[in-house]
Amino acid sequence: MFKLLKDAFKVKDIRSKILFTVFVLFVFRLGAAITVPGVDAKALTKIVDLPFVSMLNMVSGGGLQSFSVFSMGVSPYITASIVIQLLQMDIVPKFVEWSKQGEVGRKKLNQATRYLTLVLGFVQSIGITAGFNQLSQYGDKLVPKATVETYVVIGLILTCGTMFVTWLGEMITDKGIGNGTSMIIFGGIVAGLPKSVHDIYIDHFVNGKNAGSWQSYAFVAVLLIAIIIIVAATTFMQQAERKIPIQYTKRVAGAPTSSYLPLKVNAAGVIPVIFASSFIATPNAILQFFAQKNAGAGWYKVMTEIFNYNTIPGATIYTVLIIAFTFFYAFVQVNPEKLAENLQKQGSYIPRVRPGKGTEEWVSRLLMRLSTVGSIFLGLVALLPIVAAMAFTLPKSIGLGGTSLLIVIGVALETSKQLEGLMLKRKYVGFINTTAETTTK
Repeated sequence: MFKLLKDAFKVKDIRSKILFTVFVLFVFRLGAAITVPGVDAKALTKIVDLPFVSMLNMVSGGGLQSFSVFSMGVSPYITASIVIQLLQMDIVPKFVEWSKQGEVGRKKLNQATRYLTLVLGFVQSIGITAGFNQLSQYGDKLVPKATVETYVVIGLILTCGTMFVTWLGEMITDKGIGNGTSMIIFGGIVAGLPKSVHDIYIDHFVNGKNAGSWQSYAFVAVLLIAIIIIVAATTFMQQAERKIPIQYTKRVAGAPTSSYLPLKVNAAGVIPVIFASSFIATPNAILQFFAQKNAGAGWYKVMTEIFNYNTIPGATIYTVLIIAFTFFYAFVQVNPEKLAENLQKQGSYIPRVRPGKGTEEWVSRLLMRLSTVGSIFLGLVALLPIVAAMAFTLPKSIGLGGTSLLIVIGVALETSKQLEGLMLKRKYVGFINTTAETTTK
Protein backbone atom coordinates (compact mmCIF):
# COMPACT_ATOMS: atom_id res chain seq x y z
CA MET A 1 0.00 0.00 0.00
CA PHE A 2 2.77 2.44 0.94
CA LYS A 3 4.74 1.53 -2.20
CA LEU A 4 1.58 2.09 -4.26
CA LEU A 5 1.11 5.56 -2.75
CA LYS A 6 4.78 6.37 -3.31
CA ASP A 7 4.56 5.35 -6.98
CA ALA A 8 1.24 7.18 -7.41
CA PHE A 9 2.69 10.47 -6.10
CA LYS A 10 5.33 10.30 -8.82
CA VAL A 11 2.64 10.65 -11.50
CA LYS A 12 1.34 14.21 -11.87
CA ASP A 13 -2.27 13.35 -12.83
CA ILE A 14 -2.72 10.78 -10.06
CA ARG A 15 -1.00 13.04 -7.54
CA SER A 16 -3.44 15.82 -8.44
CA LYS A 17 -6.39 13.47 -7.87
CA ILE A 18 -5.06 12.41 -4.46
CA LEU A 19 -4.37 15.99 -3.36
CA PHE A 20 -7.80 17.08 -4.60
CA THR A 21 -9.44 14.32 -2.53
CA VAL A 22 -7.44 15.32 0.56
CA PHE A 23 -8.42 18.97 0.03
CA VAL A 24 -12.13 18.10 -0.25
CA LEU A 25 -11.95 16.00 2.92
CA PHE A 26 -10.23 18.92 4.66
CA VAL A 27 -13.09 21.23 3.59
CA PHE A 28 -15.58 18.69 4.93
CA ARG A 29 -13.79 18.38 8.28
CA LEU A 30 -13.59 22.19 8.49
CA GLY A 31 -17.35 22.47 7.97
CA ALA A 32 -17.93 19.67 10.49
CA ALA A 33 -16.43 21.92 13.17
CA ILE A 34 -18.74 24.91 12.46
CA THR A 35 -21.76 24.77 14.79
CA VAL A 36 -25.17 25.78 13.46
CA PRO A 37 -26.13 29.29 14.67
CA GLY A 38 -28.80 29.40 17.37
CA VAL A 39 -28.04 26.06 19.03
CA ASP A 40 -26.17 25.05 22.17
CA ALA A 41 -23.87 22.26 21.00
CA LYS A 42 -22.86 21.53 24.62
CA ALA A 43 -26.31 20.01 25.11
CA LEU A 44 -25.22 17.09 22.92
CA THR A 45 -22.34 16.08 25.19
CA LYS A 46 -24.67 14.08 27.46
CA ILE A 47 -26.48 12.27 24.63
CA VAL A 48 -23.69 11.78 22.08
CA ASP A 49 -23.08 8.23 23.39
CA LEU A 50 -26.71 7.17 22.92
CA PRO A 51 -26.92 4.36 20.32
CA PHE A 52 -28.88 6.19 17.64
CA VAL A 53 -26.76 9.35 18.06
CA SER A 54 -23.57 7.31 17.63
CA MET A 55 -25.03 5.70 14.51
CA LEU A 56 -26.08 9.05 13.04
CA ASN A 57 -22.71 10.54 13.88
CA MET A 58 -20.93 7.73 12.04
CA VAL A 59 -23.14 7.99 8.93
CA SER A 60 -22.77 11.78 8.91
CA GLY A 61 -18.99 11.46 8.92
CA GLY A 62 -18.56 12.80 12.45
CA GLY A 63 -20.36 16.10 11.88
CA LEU A 64 -23.23 15.50 14.32
CA GLN A 65 -21.32 15.50 17.61
CA SER A 66 -20.86 19.28 17.41
CA PHE A 67 -24.20 19.81 15.59
CA SER A 68 -22.32 21.40 12.72
CA VAL A 69 -23.64 22.67 9.41
CA PHE A 70 -22.69 19.23 8.06
CA SER A 71 -24.53 17.34 10.81
CA MET A 72 -26.66 15.40 8.31
CA GLY A 73 -23.67 14.43 6.19
CA VAL A 74 -24.61 12.15 3.29
CA SER A 75 -27.32 10.31 5.25
CA PRO A 76 -30.28 11.84 3.30
CA TYR A 77 -28.45 11.15 0.01
CA ILE A 78 -27.96 7.51 0.97
CA THR A 79 -31.64 7.16 1.88
CA ALA A 80 -32.67 8.84 -1.38
CA SER A 81 -30.38 6.51 -3.35
CA ILE A 82 -32.01 3.48 -1.74
CA VAL A 83 -35.50 4.76 -2.60
CA ILE A 84 -34.62 5.61 -6.21
CA GLN A 85 -32.94 2.22 -6.78
CA LEU A 86 -35.95 0.42 -5.31
CA LEU A 87 -38.29 2.38 -7.58
CA GLN A 88 -36.31 1.17 -10.61
CA MET A 89 -37.39 -2.43 -9.94
CA ASP A 90 -40.58 -2.30 -12.09
CA ILE A 91 -42.30 0.08 -9.65
CA VAL A 92 -42.06 3.41 -11.49
CA PRO A 93 -42.07 2.84 -15.29
CA LYS A 94 -40.28 6.12 -15.96
CA PHE A 95 -37.38 5.16 -13.70
CA VAL A 96 -37.22 1.70 -15.29
CA GLU A 97 -37.02 3.37 -18.71
CA TRP A 98 -34.26 5.73 -17.55
CA SER A 99 -32.26 2.84 -16.10
CA LYS A 100 -32.04 1.34 -19.60
CA GLN A 101 -30.92 4.56 -21.33
CA GLY A 102 -27.25 4.33 -20.41
CA GLU A 103 -25.42 7.53 -19.50
CA VAL A 104 -28.37 9.80 -20.34
CA GLY A 105 -30.70 7.81 -18.10
CA ARG A 106 -28.12 7.71 -15.31
CA LYS A 107 -27.95 11.53 -15.30
CA LYS A 108 -31.75 11.75 -15.03
CA LEU A 109 -31.80 9.28 -12.13
CA ASN A 110 -29.02 11.20 -10.38
CA GLN A 111 -31.05 14.40 -10.76
CA ALA A 112 -34.11 12.69 -9.25
CA THR A 113 -31.93 11.45 -6.38
CA ARG A 114 -30.75 14.99 -5.68
CA TYR A 115 -34.31 16.35 -5.56
CA LEU A 116 -35.36 13.58 -3.19
CA THR A 117 -32.25 14.25 -1.08
CA LEU A 118 -33.36 17.87 -0.77
CA VAL A 119 -36.78 16.87 0.57
CA LEU A 120 -35.52 14.12 2.87
CA GLY A 121 -32.73 16.36 4.17
CA PHE A 122 -35.17 19.10 5.20
CA VAL A 123 -37.59 16.68 6.89
CA GLN A 124 -34.84 14.74 8.63
CA SER A 125 -33.01 17.86 9.81
CA ILE A 126 -36.12 19.33 11.46
CA GLY A 127 -36.96 15.93 12.98
CA ILE A 128 -33.49 15.52 14.49
CA THR A 129 -33.36 19.09 15.78
CA ALA A 130 -36.79 18.85 17.41
CA GLY A 131 -36.04 15.38 18.78
CA PHE A 132 -32.73 16.38 20.32
CA ASN A 133 -34.31 19.48 21.79
CA GLN A 134 -36.91 17.37 23.59
CA LEU A 135 -34.33 15.10 25.22
CA SER A 136 -34.21 17.51 28.18
CA GLN A 137 -33.82 14.64 30.65
CA TYR A 138 -30.27 14.21 29.36
CA GLY A 139 -29.16 17.79 29.68
CA ASP A 140 -29.83 21.34 28.52
CA LYS A 141 -31.95 22.30 25.55
CA LEU A 142 -30.27 22.10 22.16
CA VAL A 143 -32.32 25.06 20.90
CA PRO A 144 -32.73 27.55 23.79
CA LYS A 145 -35.29 29.65 21.89
CA ALA A 146 -37.38 27.04 20.10
CA THR A 147 -39.86 28.54 17.66
CA VAL A 148 -41.22 27.42 14.32
CA GLU A 149 -39.07 30.01 12.56
CA THR A 150 -35.96 28.77 14.40
CA TYR A 151 -36.61 25.17 13.38
CA VAL A 152 -37.18 26.18 9.75
CA VAL A 153 -33.96 28.23 9.65
CA ILE A 154 -31.94 25.42 11.23
CA GLY A 155 -33.57 22.93 8.83
CA LEU A 156 -32.62 25.09 5.84
CA ILE A 157 -29.02 25.43 7.07
CA LEU A 158 -28.65 21.66 7.62
CA THR A 159 -30.28 20.90 4.27
CA CYS A 160 -27.90 23.26 2.48
CA GLY A 161 -25.05 21.57 4.33
CA THR A 162 -26.26 18.17 3.16
CA MET A 163 -26.47 19.28 -0.46
CA PHE A 164 -22.99 20.81 -0.22
CA VAL A 165 -21.55 17.60 1.26
CA THR A 166 -23.31 15.60 -1.49
CA TRP A 167 -21.69 17.89 -4.07
CA LEU A 168 -18.31 17.40 -2.38
CA GLY A 169 -18.80 13.64 -2.66
CA GLU A 170 -19.63 13.93 -6.35
CA MET A 171 -16.52 16.04 -6.88
CA ILE A 172 -14.39 13.32 -5.27
CA THR A 173 -16.00 10.69 -7.51
CA ASP A 174 -15.47 12.75 -10.67
CA LYS A 175 -12.11 14.41 -10.05
CA GLY A 176 -10.57 12.59 -7.11
CA ILE A 177 -9.90 9.07 -5.89
CA GLY A 178 -12.53 6.62 -4.66
CA ASN A 179 -16.30 6.76 -4.21
CA GLY A 180 -17.21 10.21 -2.89
CA THR A 181 -19.98 9.12 -0.50
CA SER A 182 -17.84 6.39 1.03
CA MET A 183 -14.81 8.69 1.28
CA ILE A 184 -16.80 11.30 3.24
CA ILE A 185 -17.83 8.69 5.81
CA PHE A 186 -14.32 7.21 5.75
CA GLY A 187 -12.81 10.62 6.51
CA GLY A 188 -15.14 11.14 9.48
CA ILE A 189 -14.37 7.72 10.98
CA VAL A 190 -10.60 8.13 10.57
CA ALA A 191 -10.76 11.63 12.09
CA GLY A 192 -12.47 10.13 15.15
CA LEU A 193 -9.88 7.38 15.71
CA PRO A 194 -7.54 9.48 17.91
CA LYS A 195 -10.45 10.34 20.23
CA SER A 196 -11.48 6.67 20.42
CA VAL A 197 -7.93 5.65 21.37
CA HIS A 198 -7.82 8.43 23.96
CA ASP A 199 -11.18 7.33 25.44
CA ILE A 200 -10.00 3.73 25.74
CA TYR A 201 -6.81 4.92 27.46
CA ILE A 202 -8.74 7.10 29.93
CA ASP A 203 -11.33 4.39 30.68
CA HIS A 204 -8.85 1.57 31.27
CA PHE A 205 -5.67 3.25 32.47
CA VAL A 206 -6.76 6.43 34.25
CA ASN A 207 -10.36 6.58 35.48
CA GLY A 208 -11.53 2.98 35.18
CA LYS A 209 -12.43 0.77 38.14
CA ASN A 210 -9.48 -1.48 37.32
CA ALA A 211 -7.26 1.29 35.93
CA GLY A 212 -3.74 0.04 35.27
CA SER A 213 -4.51 -3.52 36.43
CA TRP A 214 -4.01 -6.73 34.45
CA GLN A 215 -7.70 -6.62 33.46
CA SER A 216 -7.11 -3.34 31.61
CA TYR A 217 -4.10 -4.73 29.76
CA ALA A 218 -5.99 -7.94 28.97
CA PHE A 219 -8.93 -5.96 27.55
CA VAL A 220 -6.68 -3.86 25.31
CA ALA A 221 -4.79 -6.97 24.16
CA VAL A 222 -8.02 -8.81 23.29
CA LEU A 223 -9.31 -5.70 21.50
CA LEU A 224 -6.14 -5.43 19.39
CA ILE A 225 -6.25 -9.13 18.51
CA ALA A 226 -9.91 -8.82 17.50
CA ILE A 227 -9.13 -5.80 15.31
CA ILE A 228 -6.25 -7.64 13.60
CA ILE A 229 -8.46 -10.69 12.94
CA ILE A 230 -11.30 -8.58 11.57
CA VAL A 231 -8.93 -6.57 9.36
CA ALA A 232 -7.32 -9.74 7.97
CA ALA A 233 -10.66 -11.52 7.42
CA THR A 234 -12.31 -8.47 5.85
CA THR A 235 -9.35 -7.89 3.53
CA PHE A 236 -9.46 -11.53 2.46
CA MET A 237 -13.24 -11.47 1.83
CA GLN A 238 -13.17 -8.14 0.01
CA GLN A 239 -10.52 -9.44 -2.40
CA ALA A 240 -11.96 -12.95 -2.85
CA GLU A 241 -13.46 -13.48 -6.30
CA ARG A 242 -14.78 -16.17 -8.60
CA LYS A 243 -13.20 -16.20 -12.06
CA ILE A 244 -15.71 -17.10 -14.77
CA PRO A 245 -14.07 -18.42 -17.98
CA ILE A 246 -15.06 -16.59 -21.18
CA GLN A 247 -14.67 -17.94 -24.74
CA TYR A 248 -14.78 -15.81 -27.91
CA THR A 249 -16.46 -16.93 -31.12
CA LYS A 250 -14.74 -14.32 -33.30
CA ARG A 251 -11.01 -14.48 -33.82
CA VAL A 252 -9.36 -11.06 -34.04
CA ALA A 253 -5.71 -10.75 -34.96
CA GLY A 254 -3.63 -10.47 -31.79
CA ALA A 255 -6.64 -10.99 -29.49
CA PRO A 256 -6.88 -13.87 -27.01
CA THR A 257 -9.31 -16.73 -27.68
CA SER A 258 -10.31 -16.96 -24.02
CA SER A 259 -10.41 -14.81 -20.92
CA TYR A 260 -12.23 -14.68 -17.59
CA LEU A 261 -14.77 -12.48 -15.87
CA PRO A 262 -14.06 -11.83 -12.13
CA LEU A 263 -17.05 -11.76 -9.78
CA LYS A 264 -16.32 -10.74 -6.21
CA VAL A 265 -17.67 -12.81 -3.33
CA ASN A 266 -18.83 -9.51 -1.84
CA ALA A 267 -19.74 -7.59 -4.99
CA ALA A 268 -21.61 -4.93 -3.00
CA GLY A 269 -18.56 -3.80 -0.98
CA VAL A 270 -19.33 -1.72 2.13
CA ILE A 271 -22.40 -0.01 0.68
CA PRO A 272 -24.83 -2.45 2.43
CA VAL A 273 -23.34 -1.54 5.82
CA ILE A 274 -23.76 2.17 5.09
CA PHE A 275 -27.31 1.62 3.79
CA ALA A 276 -28.31 -0.43 6.87
CA SER A 277 -26.77 2.13 9.25
CA SER A 278 -28.68 4.93 7.58
CA PHE A 279 -31.90 2.88 7.56
CA ILE A 280 -31.63 2.25 11.33
CA ALA A 281 -30.49 5.77 12.27
CA THR A 282 -33.11 7.78 10.36
CA PRO A 283 -36.30 6.33 11.98
CA ASN A 284 -34.66 6.46 15.42
CA ALA A 285 -33.87 10.12 14.93
CA ILE A 286 -37.46 10.87 13.86
CA LEU A 287 -38.80 9.00 16.90
CA GLN A 288 -37.07 11.48 19.19
CA PHE A 289 -39.55 14.09 18.00
CA PHE A 290 -42.25 12.17 19.92
CA ALA A 291 -40.09 11.41 22.97
CA GLN A 292 -41.50 13.96 25.41
CA LYS A 293 -45.22 13.19 25.02
CA ASN A 294 -45.06 9.48 24.17
CA ALA A 295 -42.11 8.19 26.21
CA GLY A 296 -44.39 5.87 28.19
CA ALA A 297 -46.54 4.74 25.27
CA GLY A 298 -46.32 1.08 24.25
CA TRP A 299 -45.87 1.77 20.54
CA TYR A 300 -43.05 4.21 21.26
CA LYS A 301 -41.16 1.69 23.42
CA VAL A 302 -41.54 -1.00 20.75
CA MET A 303 -40.36 1.26 17.93
CA THR A 304 -37.44 2.56 20.01
CA GLU A 305 -36.34 -0.99 20.77
CA ILE A 306 -36.63 -2.04 17.13
CA PHE A 307 -34.51 0.86 15.86
CA ASN A 308 -31.82 0.55 18.55
CA TYR A 309 -28.90 -1.63 17.51
CA ASN A 310 -27.97 -2.19 21.18
CA THR A 311 -31.09 -4.30 21.77
CA ILE A 312 -31.61 -7.87 20.58
CA PRO A 313 -34.46 -6.99 18.15
CA GLY A 314 -32.55 -3.94 16.88
CA ALA A 315 -29.30 -5.84 16.39
CA THR A 316 -31.19 -8.61 14.59
CA ILE A 317 -32.93 -6.16 12.25
CA TYR A 318 -29.64 -4.34 11.65
CA THR A 319 -27.94 -7.61 10.64
CA VAL A 320 -30.88 -8.68 8.45
CA LEU A 321 -30.80 -5.30 6.70
CA ILE A 322 -27.08 -5.70 5.97
CA ILE A 323 -27.72 -9.16 4.49
CA ALA A 324 -30.72 -7.96 2.44
CA PHE A 325 -28.91 -4.88 1.10
CA THR A 326 -25.91 -7.06 0.17
CA PHE A 327 -28.10 -9.15 -2.15
CA PHE A 328 -29.89 -6.09 -3.49
CA TYR A 329 -26.80 -4.03 -4.23
CA ALA A 330 -24.89 -7.01 -5.64
CA PHE A 331 -27.54 -7.34 -8.36
CA VAL A 332 -27.39 -3.57 -8.91
CA GLN A 333 -23.61 -3.67 -9.34
CA VAL A 334 -23.59 -6.84 -11.46
CA ASN A 335 -26.74 -6.77 -13.56
CA PRO A 336 -27.08 -10.34 -14.96
CA GLU A 337 -29.38 -9.21 -17.79
CA LYS A 338 -26.97 -6.51 -19.01
CA LEU A 339 -24.01 -8.83 -18.50
CA ALA A 340 -25.55 -11.51 -20.72
CA GLU A 341 -26.46 -8.89 -23.32
CA ASN A 342 -22.94 -7.45 -23.38
CA LEU A 343 -21.37 -10.91 -23.76
CA GLN A 344 -23.58 -11.57 -26.80
CA LYS A 345 -22.65 -8.22 -28.36
CA GLN A 346 -18.96 -9.01 -27.91
CA GLY A 347 -19.32 -12.42 -29.51
CA SER A 348 -18.35 -14.23 -26.31
CA TYR A 349 -19.94 -16.85 -24.08
CA ILE A 350 -19.46 -18.86 -20.92
CA PRO A 351 -18.49 -22.48 -21.71
CA ARG A 352 -21.34 -24.99 -21.32
CA VAL A 353 -23.83 -22.16 -20.74
CA ARG A 354 -26.44 -21.15 -23.32
CA PRO A 355 -26.04 -17.48 -24.41
CA GLY A 356 -28.75 -14.95 -23.67
CA LYS A 357 -31.39 -16.00 -21.14
CA GLY A 358 -29.39 -19.05 -20.10
CA THR A 359 -26.36 -16.91 -19.27
CA GLU A 360 -28.53 -14.46 -17.31
CA GLU A 361 -30.02 -17.25 -15.18
CA TRP A 362 -26.63 -18.91 -14.63
CA VAL A 363 -25.01 -15.64 -13.51
CA SER A 364 -27.99 -14.88 -11.24
CA ARG A 365 -27.66 -18.24 -9.49
CA LEU A 366 -23.91 -17.77 -9.09
CA LEU A 367 -24.38 -14.24 -7.76
CA MET A 368 -26.90 -15.53 -5.22
CA ARG A 369 -24.42 -18.10 -3.91
CA LEU A 370 -21.56 -15.59 -3.74
CA SER A 371 -23.73 -12.96 -2.06
CA THR A 372 -24.89 -15.50 0.53
CA VAL A 373 -21.31 -15.93 1.73
CA GLY A 374 -20.52 -12.20 1.51
CA SER A 375 -23.70 -11.08 3.28
CA ILE A 376 -23.30 -13.53 6.17
CA PHE A 377 -19.73 -12.37 6.65
CA LEU A 378 -20.70 -8.67 6.66
CA GLY A 379 -23.56 -9.37 9.06
CA LEU A 380 -21.33 -11.29 11.47
CA VAL A 381 -18.60 -8.64 11.52
CA ALA A 382 -21.19 -5.93 12.23
CA LEU A 383 -23.08 -8.05 14.79
CA LEU A 384 -20.27 -9.55 16.90
CA PRO A 385 -19.07 -6.25 18.48
CA ILE A 386 -22.69 -5.36 19.31
CA VAL A 387 -23.22 -8.74 20.98
CA ALA A 388 -19.92 -8.37 22.85
CA ALA A 389 -20.90 -4.90 24.08
CA MET A 390 -24.25 -6.23 25.37
CA ALA A 391 -22.85 -9.44 26.88
CA PHE A 392 -19.81 -8.00 28.66
CA THR A 393 -21.17 -4.50 29.42
CA LEU A 394 -18.51 -2.86 27.32
CA PRO A 395 -18.67 0.81 26.22
CA LYS A 396 -21.52 1.41 23.76
CA SER A 397 -19.07 2.83 21.22
CA ILE A 398 -17.62 -0.69 20.82
CA GLY A 399 -20.92 -1.73 19.23
CA LEU A 400 -20.18 0.26 16.09
CA GLY A 401 -16.53 -0.84 16.01
CA GLY A 402 -17.17 -3.67 13.53
CA THR A 403 -19.24 -1.43 11.26
CA SER A 404 -16.59 1.30 11.32
CA LEU A 405 -13.83 -1.20 10.55
CA LEU A 406 -15.81 -2.64 7.66
CA ILE A 407 -16.25 0.81 6.15
CA VAL A 408 -12.63 1.88 6.68
CA ILE A 409 -11.16 -1.37 5.30
CA GLY A 410 -13.60 -1.57 2.40
CA VAL A 411 -13.05 2.03 1.31
CA ALA A 412 -9.26 1.66 1.65
CA LEU A 413 -9.27 -1.48 -0.52
CA GLU A 414 -11.54 0.07 -3.16
CA THR A 415 -9.36 3.18 -3.28
CA SER A 416 -6.16 1.14 -3.61
CA LYS A 417 -7.75 -0.87 -6.43
CA GLN A 418 -8.61 2.36 -8.24
CA LEU A 419 -5.05 3.61 -7.77
CA GLU A 420 -3.70 0.34 -9.17
CA GLY A 421 -6.04 0.68 -12.15
CA LEU A 422 -4.89 4.24 -12.85
CA MET A 423 -1.24 3.18 -12.60
CA LEU A 424 -1.82 0.22 -14.92
CA LYS A 425 -3.71 2.40 -17.40
CA ARG A 426 -0.83 4.90 -17.45
CA LYS A 427 1.71 2.15 -18.09
CA TYR A 428 -0.47 0.72 -20.87
CA VAL A 429 -0.91 4.11 -22.56
CA GLY A 430 2.80 4.78 -22.21
CA PHE A 431 3.58 1.41 -23.79
CA ILE A 432 1.24 2.11 -26.74
CA ASN A 433 2.77 5.56 -27.32
CA THR A 434 6.33 4.16 -27.15
CA THR A 435 5.45 1.38 -29.61
CA ALA A 436 3.85 3.89 -32.00
CA GLU A 437 6.94 6.13 -31.92
CA THR A 438 9.25 3.17 -32.55
CA THR A 439 7.13 2.01 -35.50
CA THR A 440 7.14 5.53 -37.00
CA LYS A 441 10.91 5.74 -36.78
